Amino acid sequence: MSRAYNFCAGPAALPTAVLEQAQQEMLDYQGKGLSIMEMSHRDQVFVELAARAEQDLRDLMGISDDYAVLFLQGGASTQFAMVPMNLLGEGQSADYINTGQWSKKAIKEAGRYGRINVAASSEDTHFTTVPPQDTWQRSDNAAYLHYCPNETIGGLEYSFIPEVGDTPLVADMSSTILSRPVDVNRFGLIYAGAQKNIGPAGLTLVIVRKDLLGRAADSVPAMLNYQIHADNDSMYNTPPTYAWYLAGLVFQWLKKQGGVGSMAQINQRKAEKLYGFIDNSDFYSNPVEKISRSWMNVPFVLADDSLDKAFLAQAEQAGLLNLKGHRSVGGMRASIYNAVPEAAVDALIAFMADFEKRNG
Repeated sequence: MSRAYNFCAGPAALPTAVLEQAQQEMLDYQGKGLSIMEMSHRDQVFVELAARAEQDLRDLMGISDDYAVLFLQGGASTQFAMVPMNLLGEGQSADYINTGQWSKKAIKEAGRYGRINVAASSEDTHFTTVPPQDTWQRSDNAAYLHYCPNETIGGLEYSFIPEVGDTPLVADMSSTILSRPVDVNRFGLIYAGAQKNIGPAGLTLVIVRKDLLGRAADSVPAMLNYQIHADNDSMYNTPPTYAWYLAGLVFQWLKKQGGVGSMAQINQRKAEKLYGFIDNSDFYSNPVEKISRSWMNVPFVLADDSLDKAFLAQAEQAGLLNLKGHRSVGGMRASIYNAVPEAAVDALIAFMADFEKRNG
């Protein structure tokens, strides 16, 4: 069976080896006579699987015991509310940096729970730049500073980790987590929806420094309280067990690839190839300032947008799927996450060159 190259922004490509292992174990997990998705989350087999997945993630990212690792439901969008509900005390304010559609949604949601200061925004450049940190207008004694290191829709990525002193730094890493090494100790809280570099949709990771737990007001529902999830090993209720299992397989696959350091080399090479081709073409273009271009999400437009439909149709015929840009920005977008092989980028570039030759 031949598999197409999947450039979807999420749910995104999964490693073929992971899918094959899941297929082999679908009906009978470790001789138990049932699927892992049918097994109780209280069963010792699953408890051990969950613990192994957490440890593998800690190994990959260098997460110390100072942090709790939570496997939750609700997607990253639920974290737009959970972060302020857990970290923003009465009378406090929080700083947010607005660099794209996901930042905007996080800001709007957080505004329901307290005072939000938009310390910087690149909306005036249509989110094609990251505001230099020396221009940020931060609050005094902010409860935290929130930013999105990689904006999936616009293909904008920070080339730096913000320096925030003692203020807890909160990051929505949904589309960049595990794509390269990151110093977790510089963050108070990291969250990420799974459906890009972690596993299938239905799971959300939260990595939170333990001294930030226990700050939620009594009015915060139990299911939205980080402390309760940490106290119950992410099993206060039935967790998304199959998604957790698949995430664990992805973590094992990443270790076999050499870890996130090795993935970073591959990801940088993939991105440089694609951006290099786009920059050397008069037919395609990318709007983002070069220093702030995403490794994971590469948007591009055709010089003649009347050719967009033909481009997408012919790309699909060539086995290059999900290249349509987000509805809010149009154009094209190639999401080249960890599980998208370098051969897929090579095939995309070859197709783009041929399409340009025939239509330019």
